[in-house]
Amino acid sequence: MGTLVGIWWVWLAAALALALVEVLLPGFIFLGFAIGAVGMALLIALLPAAPTAAVAMAIFGGLSLLAWIGLRVIFRNQRSGARIIKNDIND
Repeated sequence: MGTLVGIWWVWLAAALALALVEVLLPGFIFLGFAIGAVGMALLIALLPAAPTAAVAMAIFGGLSLLAWIGLRVIFRNQRSGARIIKNDIND
């Protein structure tokens, strides 16, 4: 596994798989992980000095956490589309 974490396309494939799981399952759980994996793919593509597996997983966890927090901030004010009726039509 130590050699696979240093390859950018492995992280891109993991991001694609996580994005596919996000589409198939409800909720915004795996989208942050997919964004974190894309971030790792970019990081490894731009800085080819491969980190160790533990450091790579720690960076991936941090990027995923930042992505999840960013998604929470972006989608915080989004409404479900349900209309709340306060007055009855028969009044």
